[in-house]
Amino acid sequence: LQKILILLYVSLCVAVGKMLMILFPEMMKRYILKLGQKSSMSMNPAFSYENWGPTFFSLKYLLFVLKVKWKRLEDEAFEGHNAPNTPVADLRGEIHHILDFMR
Repeated sequence: LQKILILLYVSLCVAVGKMLMILFPEMMKRYILKLGQKSSMSMNPAFSYENWGPTFFSLKYLLFVLKVKWKRLEDEAFEGHNAPNTPVADLRGEIHHILDFMR
C-alpha cells in the first residue's frame, strides 16, 4: 500500500513538473537553477543546465525517485521489530550491510 501511495505521489509530481517545464520553460529553468545553487553542481562550469536540466521530470527521473523512496521504506525502524540491515558503500564502492561491520 505504501509503495502504491508513493508511486501515485511521485507520478503526480513528475507530471505537474513536466507540464510546468513545457508551459513555462524559463521560469522552471530559473527555479531549477536556484535549487542547484544549494548544491555543488553549480560550482562546476562544465556542468551546465543544458546538460542536466532537461532530465528533471523525465521517465528516468521518475524511476530513480521511486527507487530511492521505495528503498527508504526498507530502512525504516519500528519499535518492537528488528532494526533494518541498511546497505552502505565502502571507499572502494563495494556494498556491505551494517550488520557486516558489527560481526
